[in-house]
Amino acid sequence: MAVAQASARATEAAICNGDMQGHHSIRGVVQCRNLKLPKLIKGRLVQRYKRFLADVELADGSVVVAHCPNPGSMKTMKEPGSEVWLSPSNNPKRKLAYTWELIRSEAGLTLVHTGRANAIAQEALETGVISELRGFSALRAEVRYGEKSRIDFCLDFEAGPCFVEVKNVTMFDGPGRAAFPDSVTARGTKHLHELMKRVAEGQRAVLLFCCSRAGTTSIRPADEIDPVYGAALREAVRAGVEVLAYACDVSIDEVVMRAPVPVMLQP
Repeated sequence: MAVAQASARATEAAICNGDMQGHHSIRGVVQCRNLKLPKLIKGRLVQRYKRFLADVELADGSVVVAHCPNPGSMKTMKEPGSEVWLSPSNNPKRKLAYTWELIRSEAGLTLVHTGRANAIAQEALETGVISELRGFSALRAEVRYGEKSRIDFCLDFEAGPCFVEVKNVTMFDGPGRAAFPDSVTARGTKHLHELMKRVAEGQRAVLLFCCSRAGTTSIRPADEIDPVYGAALREAVRAGVEVLAYACDVSIDEVVMRAPVPVMLQP
């Protein structure tokens, strides 16, 4: 029994560290402790600028420059004076010692760090939260496919592979509502066409919206920002691409994917 428990702990650690991306727990529950957010420092947003930089005032009155790991416009989530949370780094080789992780806006806490969306999605896949994607035997991340593209996840099912593309949704669109994208995304449109090609070849393809704004109950394509993406999304649905959206519980300790929400495609 001790050997079995040690083996289970080793497997859990390997998955959490990304060393066993092809492993899937048959029992369906793997608690990846390091998917929780690191210890965060609270501050007030002064400004976001040059896309990847933000000035933040800390509790002692000092102002630090933080890395902003979000390439979008951050429309509805960059209001000066907003409460924000930063993760510190002790890496002396880093140019900036802080990374912007969360912001509290009128709708509640929202994940700024788009790079964490895939880790959130992987935890949800591994623990069986996403009911439509249960039952795979292996999970591979960042798999090359199509025309110089990488798919976020490739899941191996008995019937064949399933290609899953993850998009992080943060833009406030009214109480309970969110919209995507928050800026023109030629890359996102390309991903949709790649997914359509997989379906045309008889494979399964899924677009997964990770709604990392607290309190989200529905999302829609932001046609007023990128009508090309909105048209491509509807075309993808008609072509057989599965479009899923899951809302997250967001706190200063963790962001966890919890429950499905509808994607409203009517213009």
